Amino acid sequence: MSRRLEQATEEAMVSGGLAGQRAIEDAGFSKELKAKLLDRVQDAKFRQQFAGAFAEVGMPAAAGVGTRATAMAQPWTGQESTEDAVLRMLDDSKKPLGSGQRGKFEPPPVDMRIKREPVLSTAERAGRARDKAHFYPTRSSMENSKSKVKGGKNSKETKGMSEEEKEGFREEYRERFAPFGVRRGMPNTLGGLAAMANERIEDAIARGQFKNIPRGTSIKRDARADNPFIDTTEYIMNKMIQRQEILPPWIEKQQDLMRQLGKFRERIRRDWKRHVADSITASSLRGGGSLAEQMERAEWFAKAERVNNPRLRSVDQIPVPTNVTEDPVMVKMRQQVDERHNENKNEDSNEEGASAHDGIAPFRDAAWEEAQKAYMTLAINELNAMTRAYNLMAPDLAKKPYFSLQRELASCFSDVAPQVAGEIKDRATRPKNPAAASAIWSLGTGSAGVAEKKAVGLMDHFRKGDDYRSSVLESGDKPYGFKEWWRDMRGLSKSG
Repeated sequence: MSRRLEQATEEAMVSGGLAGQRAIEDAGFSKELKAKLLDRVQDAKFRQQFAGAFAEVGMPAAAGVGTRATAMAQPWTGQESTEDAVLRMLDDSKKPLGSGQRGKFEPPPVDMRIKREPVLSTAERAGRARDKAHFYPTRSSMENSKSKVKGGKNSKETKGMSEEEKEGFREEYRERFAPFGVRRGMPNTLGGLAAMANERIEDAIARGQFKNIPRGTSIKRDARADNPFIDTTEYIMNKMIQRQEILPPWIEKQQDLMRQLGKFRERIRRDWKRHVADSITASSLRGGGSLAEQMERAEWFAKAERVNNPRLRSVDQIPVPTNVTEDPVMVKMRQQVDERHNENKNEDSNEEGASAHDGIAPFRDAAWEEAQKAYMTLAINELNAMTRAYNLMAPDLAKKPYFSLQRELASCFSDVAPQVAGEIKDRATRPKNPAAASAIWSLGTGSAGVAEKKAVGLMDHFRKGDDYRSSVLESGDKPYGFKEWWRDMRGLSKSG
């Protein structure tokens, strides 16, 4: 018991720190005992400070790697160290790869077998001389090197050397001008291959092959490539789509929809413009109106159209939410168009001080609309079906509303009205029957281009004289053929 108490007291003094040292000094021990105890205190502090190293040294040889790592690890003090905090922040800054994308590095296989250098023929050596041109010096340099190796009178470097130094100098030059395969064997390790590659690169630099290398533009890095908040798979897929110019399905569907819509609108506008121009021209001709009166009437209708049916925003630019169905959209827009139409009519009827032509209503034809109703209804239904299929796959911001026949007709009337006057003018100035015009030979006197036809025989065409010349005229008569030629020939023979 006394021995144990003595040992506990000694351990308390040794591991007690400053309190243990004060206890040793106040205990009244001798100097030798104090020095011995203080040395043991310092030794305990040193062992406590480097406890991991002492634990690793004291481990048996059979201890595993995990045991040694645990013994060498710094004990937890209750606070995170600066090194651990920095490492944790670096790990959290990037998204870790999935388990399937992590690959283990596999070094390329290296053939460690010793191989002899193949014996090359004279033709093969001559063919490979281009790759080893730096090993073949010029004639003058060769002569200088020979003189240096022989140690002749002209050799300044070998002058004053001993025979051993001259022999070493010869060996150095002999090794320098020897081919690479003869100089030493091919390396069999990665370090030897790297040294050989570095040596060849240095030789190329010494020959000046890296001086005039064309430099390209700097690499443009995408800032989103290193963004930890963007999914790597999504980023790679978007880059592949952009590089290969692949269109998403909803973009292709949108192009088909816009192409079909353009064809429908172009047709109804062309048919309506032709019908309005025909109606105005026919009514003016019955009343004896001139071209100017027809164009003026068309302009009156255009002004009335601007007042009663102004151009609205294109329906293709109106986004709709996902939960919108066909009926509410069509009903709401149809009500808006009808209300706007009624308001414009009331304002136009109540407008004071208007001129005489302001009271003309826009041009409408119920018979034409009834005749085209079947086609237009079928086309609108087909466009709405394509729009429904497009909205199912398009994002919310790119969705399109459904089409209405009444709205498309109102847009057609508003777009065509300003073009009717130009269409009437083009019809009046255009040739009536250009396809039926034919070229005939007209023989007569006077200058070319005179629209005059003379009853001249065929033989008169060959009569010499400056007053006869041929001209091509446009005429609706029957062209000159074999029958006419035979008639002229018979008349010419009878008169002769």
